[in-house]
Amino acid sequence: MYKTLLLMTIASLLFSCNKRPKANSAFYFNIGSEPSRLNPVGSTDAYTGKVSEYIYETLLDKHPDSYEWIPRLATSWEVAEDKLSFTFKLRENVKWHDGVEFTAEDVKFSFDILFQDKFNTATARAFFQDIKEVQIIDKHTVKFIAKNKNYKNFDVIVGTLDIYPKHFYSQDKKKSFFNKHLVGTGPYKLQKYYRGSRVVLVQNKDWWGRKDSSFNRPTHNFEKVVLRFVSDNNVALEMFKKGSFDFLGLSPKNYLKQSEGPMWGKTVHKYKIQNKTPKGSSFIGWNMKHKILKSKKVRKALYHLINRELMIEKFEYGYAYPAAGPIYHESPYHNKDIKPIKFNPEKALKLLKEDGWSDTDGDNILDKKINGQKTKLSITILEPWDGFVKYLTIFKEDAKKAGVEINIKVIEWNSFISLLDERKFEAVRLAWGASVNWDPTQIWHSKSIANAGSNFVSFSNPEVDRLTDKAQFIYNQEERIKILKKAERLIVEDYPYAWFFYRKFSLYGNANRIAKPKDTFNYTIGYKFWDFKTKMKKEQ
Repeated sequence: MYKTLLLMTIASLLFSCNKRPKANSAFYFNIGSEPSRLNPVGSTDAYTGKVSEYIYETLLDKHPDSYEWIPRLATSWEVAEDKLSFTFKLRENVKWHDGVEFTAEDVKFSFDILFQDKFNTATARAFFQDIKEVQIIDKHTVKFIAKNKNYKNFDVIVGTLDIYPKHFYSQDKKKSFFNKHLVGTGPYKLQKYYRGSRVVLVQNKDWWGRKDSSFNRPTHNFEKVVLRFVSDNNVALEMFKKGSFDFLGLSPKNYLKQSEGPMWGKTVHKYKIQNKTPKGSSFIGWNMKHKILKSKKVRKALYHLINRELMIEKFEYGYAYPAAGPIYHESPYHNKDIKPIKFNPEKALKLLKEDGWSDTDGDNILDKKINGQKTKLSITILEPWDGFVKYLTIFKEDAKKAGVEINIKVIEWNSFISLLDERKFEAVRLAWGASVNWDPTQIWHSKSIANAGSNFVSFSNPEVDRLTDKAQFIYNQEERIKILKKAERLIVEDYPYAWFFYRKFSLYGNANRIAKPKDTFNYTIGYKFWDFKTKMKKEQ
C-alpha cells in the first residue's frame, strides 16, 4: 500500500510539473527542500538563503573569477589605519521593492535588529560579536565600529550582513506576516509562495544593477525565477529531462548512469567541471552529551564502522575521496598530516570492549551498565533527506555485524531543524558548506553551543577555543593557517563528527534553451549570468 501511494504521488508530481516552459518564460530551478521559513532575518537555513539571495543584498559582492570585493549597495569603502572602523559610501537612488528610498538608516537597522529578540536572531548575531555599532554619518554614509581587530570584521560586514528595510521590519506585525512578505533591494521581488511546492520571483525592473558594470556582463536576466522544492533526486532528474527545470545539480549516478538517451546533448546538456569553490561535506554529528556518545572511544569505534570506500565506489562512482576532517583537501587550511579514518570493524570492536561493552544477554547487541542501568548500544540517526538513506544503510548493516544497533529515522526538514535547535537527538546526518578562509568559531567554539547555535553536538575543547580566538587576530594568512591546522587536528581527534567524503567535481545539467558565457567561473558556476538563447539572439 505504501509503495503504491508513493508511486501515485511521484506520478502526480511529474504530471503536474512536466509541462515544458514556454520560450523566454521563467527560469526553473530546484533548490531541493522547502525553506524552514521565508523570512531571512536571523535564519541560517540554506534553503531560506537560496530564496533570499535573489531579494536581499549585502554592501559588497565577490567577483566570480578574481574573488575580489566589488561594489554592491556600497560604492566605495575605507578601512581605518587602526582597523577598528570601516566607512562605506552607499549607493544613491536605490529603492526598496515597495518604492521607499534606501538610506543609511536601513544599514544601521540591519545590524541593530540582530541584537533584538523579535526575529530569533541569536544564531546569526554570533557572526557580528566583534562589531560594536553602526554610526550614521549622513544619508548615504555609514561607519561600522569594531570592538577589536578581528581580521574577519570587514568580510563579515560586507559579505554576511544582509540589508533590510527599516520601515518594513519595524512594523508591529506577527512573525507569520514577515514569512509571507519580503521586501528587498535585489534583482527579484517575491510574487507568490506556494507552500509545499515553489516560490515564484519576478524581475525587479528598477534594480540598480541593470545599469551597473562591475561584472562587465549583464546579470539576473530572466523575467521570472521559479524555485521548486523537489527533494527526491530521481523525480527531479525526470522533471529536468522532460523540461521542467532549466538547471539541476547532478549526482555522479545521474551524470554517469542516468544521462543517456536521445535528449542528452539536444534538449538537455550535462557538465563535469572543476573550479575553486570551497567544498562542503556530509557528516554524522554525535550528540556529545548523550549518555552513550559522550564516550570518545564509542564515537571513534562508530567511525571505524563506516565503510566510506564502499560508499564512494557504489554511489559516488569514484568521483569523491574520503574526508579527513572539517576542511576539504585542497584548502590551504587543511592539515594534510590528518589521515581519513579507515573502515576497520576489528579495531571498532577492540575500542568498544575497552570501553566496557559486551553482549551479556546473547541478543547480538552490545550492552553495558551506565549509571546503574543496563544500556544497549543503540543509536538513532535523524536524516532529513531520504536520498542519503542508502549510505546510512551500509553503515547500519556493518554496525549490526559488530553488535551495534543503528536506527535511521527520516524526518521532514522543518521538524529536523526544530529538534536540532532543541538538542533533542542522538545523532544527525547533515552537511556544511565551506568558505575560502576557514574559521572554526561558528561550528566548533564552545560559545556556539547555547542559544540554538551551530555547535549543536556540544563539542567543547578549551584549546580549540583558545586557538580559534587567537587566529581571529592574525592578519597574516600563513601564520593564521599554522594555528588553525592545530585546531583542526584537535577537533578531528575528538571524533565529534563522522565525515563522509568530498566530491572531486561539480556536476550539473542545463536546458538547451539556456545561454551562458562559460560552463563555470573560477569560484562559481555563475547561473546569475545566464539568459535564454532566443532572447539573446533577438538582442544581438
